[in-house]
Amino acid sequence: MSSRLLYREKIRKKRALRVRKRLKGTGKRPRVCVSKSLRNISVQVIDDDKGVTLAGFGTLSKGATVPKRSKEGARSVGQKVAEFLKEAGVEEVVFDRGRFRYHGLIAELADVIRGNGIKL
Repeated sequence: MSSRLLYREKIRKKRALRVRKRLKGTGKRPRVCVSKSLRNISVQVIDDDKGVTLAGFGTLSKGATVPKRSKEGARSVGQKVAEFLKEAGVEEVVFDRGRFRYHGLIAELADVIRGNGIKL
């Protein structure tokens, strides 16, 4: 890899750690971790106390209605996450945006989760 790519990767990891160092999910209040690629968006629900991923959803998951990275895809993934959290009896979560800014797809995803009665 070129030095520029290594530098960009180092900056991305540093930004993600800066956001995540303050966040911790528990059994009652799990962490909702969002990640994006150039074509897809995915979400994991994580219990950091036990070190367990409770669920994972994305635009590549089985049953995904919109198989691409778009606001519609973010809405469908957010709906799946909200349904899982309601079934699990979780009312409040910690939202982990990672290295991504809180706008566009990330904000849309959070709004859908919030709109289904889950506190972020």
